[in-house]
Amino acid sequence: MTINTAPRPNGAKPRPTANARARSHELNFARRSRLADLLTAACWTSAAASVALFLAYGGAREFATTAQAATSIGIIAGLIGTDLILVMIVLAARLPAIDRAVGNDRAMALHRSLGKPALYLILGHVVFLLVGYGMTTNVNAIAEIVPMWLINDMPLAFVGMFLLIGVVITSLVAVRRKFSYEAWHLIHLLSYVAVLVALPHELSVGGMLAVGTYERTYWILLYVLAIGSIGIYRFIIPVVRSVRHDVRISRMERVSTDVVSIYLTGRDLTALGSGGGQYFVWRFWSAGTWWHSHPISLSAVPTSRTARITVRALGNGTARIARLRPGTRVWFEGPYGLFTDAGRTAPKLAIVAAGIGVTPVRALLEHARLAPREATILLRGSSEHEAYLLDELTEVADERDAVLYTSFGRRGRGSKSWLSARDGERGVSLRSIFPDLLSSDLYVCGPGAWAERVVSEAQSAGVPEHQIHVERFDW
Repeated sequence: MTINTAPRPNGAKPRPTANARARSHELNFARRSRLADLLTAACWTSAAASVALFLAYGGAREFATTAQAATSIGIIAGLIGTDLILVMIVLAARLPAIDRAVGNDRAMALHRSLGKPALYLILGHVVFLLVGYGMTTNVNAIAEIVPMWLINDMPLAFVGMFLLIGVVITSLVAVRRKFSYEAWHLIHLLSYVAVLVALPHELSVGGMLAVGTYERTYWILLYVLAIGSIGIYRFIIPVVRSVRHDVRISRMERVSTDVVSIYLTGRDLTALGSGGGQYFVWRFWSAGTWWHSHPISLSAVPTSRTARITVRALGNGTARIARLRPGTRVWFEGPYGLFTDAGRTAPKLAIVAAGIGVTPVRALLEHARLAPREATILLRGSSEHEAYLLDELTEVADERDAVLYTSFGRRGRGSKSWLSARDGERGVSLRSIFPDLLSSDLYVCGPGAWAERVVSEAQSAGVPEHQIHVERFDW
């Protein structure tokens, strides 16, 4: 392991005191925690309200017989399952309030974790209704499918269920890896179609959602909130901002054989309010790239006219981006993420990056307000050829009075190893690299499996969950 440090340059601006910075981090964390608690409470309240409205409408009386109980359980399962799906859509809408509270990475992790429960509840909804209706009419539950299919708008409900099953199955890690990101993303958009095609049967078949009832108004408002959030924050605002700021590629700079820095120009880019370490979802308008978008972090803090991203060719999509020409128009969504100085909660800053994960780290370090020796960075790579932007990172670290370590070489053996074999043999660990680890925010950026090993060691060392921030480069 090597270390790069330099004294603070003469004439540099005074750094904020450590105590003042620590107090600021505590206040920011408390503010975000309150907002996160409110959002969590709102999610649980929406699910509870959906059941409460059913019971208040008369559902509480629908448990007198076994058939009624089965039907009522099916209805409740459907209500909660639908509510979870709408919550998932809101989480995927990248609302600024959610991003500021927990960060998009954690919001999407929650989004993914709700997929299976929502599907199980929807399947339970169908099964219990078939059983309940079958018991009421003395018809086998399987045979009940045919008359149920013939009910008004029910075919659309079944279509929605099958679409949802397809989305959840393709989201499983083992299945997802068989698809390209572009193909998987296109399939995932079917979840919005599934929600929309299921709505008519809720309004026409469900008696509790009859015209003029409070229940109908409540569910329509939930749908408007969910679909409206997607429409506004994933489509309307990105289009308006992209047109307004007129971002285009100005030049391309080769960093290594498979990495390129893309320099962008635009109008009033500082008005976007992006912080060092955040990312945008970029869409490049060329013949081979217009139909898909890419989440890519800024690799430098933007100015009013310029911005920069650095891309590694990890697949066909990113390989095509590396061949784009100057003048190509670029649309974007964002900025997103709490992988910034604003996400800090502790007095010290510990950063671990691997490979192309250096890009948000370089921008984070450039943008952060740091006291002397407040930050320590470890840059990891299989070889020195993966030390992308190392010269720039070293320069920025020197300017910020930060300590920079590098660890190059093949990874050591063992399921928990994330350092080079040489460093592992020397007994180097997260605690030895970062002596103040427990009083530090740990920022980790790199491939998913590698990042999980770093996080696992940090958790074993006793680092609290809220002090760990991860930016992943897989999906």
